[in-house]
Amino acid sequence: MNHDASLSAPRPTRRTVLIGLAVLVIAAAAFAIRRPLMMSAPVCLAGRWHGCYDTFNGVVLMTLVTLPLAVLVAWALARRRRAAGVASAWRTSLAEVGMVHGTVPFVWLTLMPGASPGLVPGRMSLVPLRDLVVMGPLGIVGNLLVFASLGFFAPMRFAALASLPRILALGAGCSVLVETAQYVLRLDRVSSVDDVLVNAAGALLAGLASRRWWRTRAGAPSDRPRPMPAPVG
Repeated sequence: MNHDASLSAPRPTRRTVLIGLAVLVIAAAAFAIRRPLMMSAPVCLAGRWHGCYDTFNGVVLMTLVTLPLAVLVAWALARRRRAAGVASAWRTSLAEVGMVHGTVPFVWLTLMPGASPGLVPGRMSLVPLRDLVVMGPLGIVGNLLVFASLGFFAPMRFAALASLPRILALGAGCSVLVETAQYVLRLDRVSSVDDVLVNAAGALLAGLASRRWWRTRAGAPSDRPRPMPAPVG
């Protein structure tokens, strides 16, 4: 038996394990909701707006379909940064693509109009915790996920956001903007303070999940290119 060959065999890195776990989670989620996704697949593949981009199933399907493209964009950004000598090129690139690809579809869903957009005045619910009962478990989980990607990736990309109070403020501020847009645009949706609270909590929990990465990033300016060695002679 060649002990040297076994010792020199490459071990799976932590990044590979995390990517594998993320792929498994996404595959499991897609399998769980495969039936409603397949119902919207013909409409989306035909390129029709109505029935695809204005439905929950269609938006989720297109988010999953464009996931390989998002990975390709992250790879291209990382390769360009590594060529320029930027440290943590993969982390930075994944954070940029992840917070966009994981946030835009949820914001799109929250800005979808109701049954009578423009025909009914905007409605607000400003009593905290009153709407949580109406949301139900599915609604609460959905609201937790709206800015979860932003809370997870933003402190990894921007050192200025690498603190829990700032992540909470970021989630709350973005949620206030969305709820204000629902009210101003008269989308026949209720602008609720509970949505803001749950959205901000989701961003905070996601930030806690990525803390081990953004805490190390906050202490080191890894975005700066490495200095080129001075020419000899």
